[in-house]
Amino acid sequence: QVQLVESGGGSVQAGGSLRLNCSASGYDVNFFTGMCVGWFRQTPGTEREGVATIADDGGISYTDSVKGRFTISRDNAKRLLYLEMNNLKPEDSAVYHCAARYGYGSACKPTLLLDWGKNYWGQGTQVTVSA
Repeated sequence: QVQLVESGGGSVQAGGSLRLNCSASGYDVNFFTGMCVGWFRQTPGTEREGVATIADDGGISYTDSVKGRFTISRDNAKRLLYLEMNNLKPEDSAVYHCAARYGYGSACKPTLLLDWGKNYWGQGTQVTVSA
């Protein structure tokens, strides 16, 4: 069974750091290597926002609000995806979801994740940043 499971969320003060992890189980390593993977976030009552992606060729994209503060990375051999978040701000508070889908190449961008639907998303992990 294919599954994406996030962990690493929590509560921090503004300026603090968190690292989110996403474990992709049920995928062959070669298949995972060819996937567009990334993170998006959602706050109740607001629209989802794509945060960061890594394409199968290693190309990385960030939404403007997190550039210079967040770092996305992947470990294909372990089928893991990470999001290192530094200098967190209260407006970063949200449920963070990882997403993965095969292919897309250079079209792998944060906004693309929002079009895939729940079959390609994890359940999410809560991040709360206090002022």
